[in-house]
Amino acid sequence: MLILLAIGLLAGVVTAVSPCVLPVLPILLAGGASGRKPLRIVAGLVASFTVFTLFAAWLLDHLGLPQDFLRNAAIVLLFVMAATLLVPRAALLIERPLAVFSRFRPTGVGGGFFFGATLGLVFVPCAGPVLATVTVVAANNAVGLRAVLLTLAYAAGAALPMLAIARGGREASGRLRRHAETVRVVSGAVMAAVALGLVFHLDDNLARLTPGYTTFLQNKLENNSTAKRELSKVRGGGQALAAVGKTAKGSLPDFGVAPPLHADGAWINTKPLTLAQLRGKVVLVDFWTYSCINCLRTLPHLKAWYATYHDKGLVIVGVHTPEFAFEHVTSNVQAAVKRLGIVYPVVQDNNFKTWDNYANQYWPAEYLIDKQGHVRHTHFGEGEYPQTEALIRRLLGDSGAHARQLADVTPSGLLTPESYLGYARLTNYVGTNPVPNVAHTYRFPSDIPPNTLSYDGRWRVGAEKITAEANARLRLRFEAKNVYIVLGGRGTVHALIDGEAAGTIRVDAQRLYTVRSSQKWKSALLELRFSRGVQGYSFTFG
Repeated sequence: MLILLAIGLLAGVVTAVSPCVLPVLPILLAGGASGRKPLRIVAGLVASFTVFTLFAAWLLDHLGLPQDFLRNAAIVLLFVMAATLLVPRAALLIERPLAVFSRFRPTGVGGGFFFGATLGLVFVPCAGPVLATVTVVAANNAVGLRAVLLTLAYAAGAALPMLAIARGGREASGRLRRHAETVRVVSGAVMAAVALGLVFHLDDNLARLTPGYTTFLQNKLENNSTAKRELSKVRGGGQALAAVGKTAKGSLPDFGVAPPLHADGAWINTKPLTLAQLRGKVVLVDFWTYSCINCLRTLPHLKAWYATYHDKGLVIVGVHTPEFAFEHVTSNVQAAVKRLGIVYPVVQDNNFKTWDNYANQYWPAEYLIDKQGHVRHTHFGEGEYPQTEALIRRLLGDSGAHARQLADVTPSGLLTPESYLGYARLTNYVGTNPVPNVAHTYRFPSDIPPNTLSYDGRWRVGAEKITAEANARLRLRFEAKNVYIVLGGRGTVHALIDGEAAGTIRVDAQRLYTVRSSQKWKSALLELRFSRGVQGYSFTFG
């Protein structure tokens, strides 16, 4: 737990020295200068940021309010506070109705805490793996003690440098006591000016003023193996399956009793099943999702094994664990199962319960279970199809005809890695720091190195997807034969490779689309031009 809290605290400090903190700095300085106590300001910011980061979406959804309601309310409150500094008579009028609740005087206890709580609603950090973890947990309404403590540590880390700034404003005002009236008016004017800028989203452009060092620091701190292990605990991941006892030479390891299947959605192609019901059968549990190209390349082998060995005692259970929000929808999964020709049982694992039971981390992942219900073999990713088939035959005791032999199309050699487009997992990105969840104008950098991507034009960057606004473009320098992209919405995407037209994608559903398919490997610059409303989720390659 201490390691987790340290990671959260340091990640918050990185956020506080990033471009994303710029919009709140003038307000912090003005708040300290206006007489509010810095520690109370920061305490209010930490409290409101923690509470509303974890519970705002749930609260607004239940109240039927728009997702930007809290930000807009905070901006209104900033204008109110500015008015109390600029117009003393206004301060008296406002204080009376609010005094019962918060002692809303500029120097009061409630005033400082209330002021900081308001800042917590307009503070939008540069998202990294820590904040992405918190966002995912909050979106799944699965907030536990670890998530709360992590968010508190993150907010506290971000608040420490801010405390120094607010304290600096207070000390500066103390040295200018002779000019207290001027300090008060200037503080009010600064607060009103920044609030006006927030109204017109001028803060979106501030990230351009600072080099993009934030992502580098976040990757070093939040993407190492220790951080990933600790963050997986927040998301509910457990310990991986471990081999039990020793195995004789040539025998299969025994990883113990297979964890249960936990349906978080519909069963497709079958009535609900349990592993207890399947005792006496050999069971292959396949974790997959229908927009994952790696999973799709595995499917022909799974279907061939099922066709050959089902009558001999093999049961395949496809555990559909969604990567994106649209993959939670039962009708989408049912349509994909039908389109892909899958006839074996598929179960939706929308809340990652079965995934967590197996402590799984990969799409695709295979867990081979013997007739006594014990896991005897695991394989993560593509490939090794002959070995897996041989183990299926061994557990079945089958010496008959093999399944139809299929080519292994697992990519090998130099290949651009999978690249996500939303800010939660944006790792191969260059250019202006993404501004979460608001429409913002971006510009391509002068150079896009191999295996990186960048935005241009106006985009709304969400946690898992980007949505095209006006003149939206993407560039990606790839190294692969085939390029795929997960898209949603409706519209068109025009592709250019090294400046030459390479086709048009007509987007009509949320699924995987092919951008380039070739037998020849290529290193090139891809540019995609999006019509308004089309959504992008991730690139994959082959």
